[in-house]
This record gives sequence, structure tokens and C-alpha cells, in this order.
Amino acid sequence: MSGNENGVKVKLLREDVRVPADVLPEAQETYIDNFLAATRETGKLMLFACDQKIEHLNDDFHGEGIDLADNDPEHLFRIASQGVIGVMAAQRGLVAQYARDYPDINYLVKMNSKSHLVKTTQDDPYSSQLYSLGSVLAMRDAGVNIVGVGHTTYLGSEYESTMMSEAGELVAEAHAHGLITVEWIYPRGEAVADEKEATVIAGAAGVALCLGSDFVKVNPPDATDKNNSAELLAIASQAAGRTGLVCAGGTTIDAEVFLSQLYDQIHIGGAIGNATGRNIHQRPLDEAVRLTKAISAITFGGCSIEEAMDIFNGKADFTLDSIAA
Repeated sequence: MSGNENGVKVKLLREDVRVPADVLPEAQETYIDNFLAATRETGKLMLFACDQKIEHLNDDFHGEGIDLADNDPEHLFRIASQGVIGVMAAQRGLVAQYARDYPDINYLVKMNSKSHLVKTTQDDPYSSQLYSLGSVLAMRDAGVNIVGVGHTTYLGSEYESTMMSEAGELVAEAHAHGLITVEWIYPRGEAVADEKEATVIAGAAGVALCLGSDFVKVNPPDATDKNNSAELLAIASQAAGRTGLVCAGGTTIDAEVFLSQLYDQIHIGGAIGNATGRNIHQRPLDEAVRLTKAISAITFGGCSIEEAMDIFNGKADFTLDSIAA
């Protein structure tokens, strides 16, 4: 496959990578290496989100409609190693337990997490940092292929100032060491009337920019009578400025519907990729691998929905070599 409908070049050269000013001079080449690795030399992000084992406990890994293989945590690593992704996002301990067996995966360490047991009706959400950046850098120095870190802020929570402070410091320290950053920002708490309202989502994107993050993960806004979700997402993408915006994948849905939404998020909504977990890992291994390739064909290769569906259905293939040089 050509990998691009328009015949345009999609691969970035090293000199095309915009290095933030808070990346120390001695870490700039490392930052460029990590940015190119995470985005597969395209500037686009395909983030395989595997942080739900804390966020949703075992609810997302065992039960009705979920393939039995998903209860084994190694299923995540098999998908990431056999499929086509940019980065695999997971907590430090999960990465530490499996990374030696899967050394070629690009890892993005999720620095904070919370379970879903304490509901918003009981207390506003707070996700505290679980470990120091130093412990993550030690893993990297020991040979684990860590290219970045991620962090969640619940905007509108009464604890938002603490989470924003942690996020801002984390971004600065990570950049100083040449790591890329992804900020998960979800408006949530008693003060937030509608966490998927377009203006609130755009505000969240702008906060990520002010925190200095390279990428921000948001929920797609709900459609209104006047605009669909992708059209409203375009407001958030513009508000994010030089912070690349990606959308959360949400619960598992039909593959063609999911790929169509992704295509619109990128081509109408201005997103630079996706952050998908359950829609991938709740499927059998072969199907999950094919879906990563279909997602990456749209994200990295600029393929159409029809081309992506051929890949998902096994009628065509997509590899990193398919990306136009």
C-alpha cells in the first residue's frame, strides 16, 4: 500500500522536530530520538493505553464481551510487540515486570493513577504520583526502552491545583532528561456540570499546552444540535497550539465505527492521532493486532477508512515500511 492517499511525504527528518526550550542542550538529541521513536517518524501519535489495570481494576480485562486472553497481562505486551503502535503507556511496575521479554516496545510510563472505587459523588477525583521520575530514569539507564512519561490531571476537581503542580514539574524534569510527555486531562468533579462539553474540552487542551506537554489526551466532545463531535474537536485542537491532541478511545465498539470516528477526529477535528486501550486489548490477539495496524494505517499512513478496514479484515497489511518516506 502506498500508505498515503495524497502522495505527500509523512516522515519527519530530525531537523523537522520542534524541540521545546525546556529541553536541556545535552538532552536535545535524546529528545529528538524519543519523539521520532514515539511517533514513528511522522509526528503523529498512536498510543496504546494499558493503564486501566489500576484505573478500572479487572473490570476491563475479564467479563462478558471480553476475550479470555485479556485476563493475562502479557496479552497487552503480545499485542504491542506484534502490532503496529507508537508507544505503549503503562505503569512503571507493569513495564518493569515484562520489559526484558519485550525490549523493542516503546514504553511511556504512566506516573499517576487511581482506581474507580471512590466515585465522584463521594469525593472529587485525585490521582497522586506513584513514584519519582528518578526511578523511571533508572529503568531507562538499565536498558528499558522508555521514551516518555504520562500524567493525569482532573481539571475542575478540588484537587486540581495539586495535580497541575505535579504535572508541571514532571513535564519540566522529563524534558530536561530528553523524555516526551503526554498529559491526560479529564474535566471531572462536583464543579464540572458536563465533562464532555466542547468548551470544557478545549479548555483542557489549553491547560496541557500551558503545562508544556508534548501531547494531550482528552475525551472527544459530545455532539450538539449544530455540530458533530469532530467539528467541535477542531476547537480543542486549535486551543492546544503546539501540544498535539489525541482522543481517548473509550469502550469497545464495532471496528468500522471506531475507525470512522478516528478518521474524522484526524481529518475534521485536527487530532494528531489516538490513545486507545479497551478497543484494542479486549479482542483476541490476532484481531487486536490487526486493529492496531488499521489504526496506525490511518494515523501514520494517511489511509482511508476503506483501506484501514481491508487491513483489519486481513485483506491487506500495514507495516512501518508502508509509511511514505
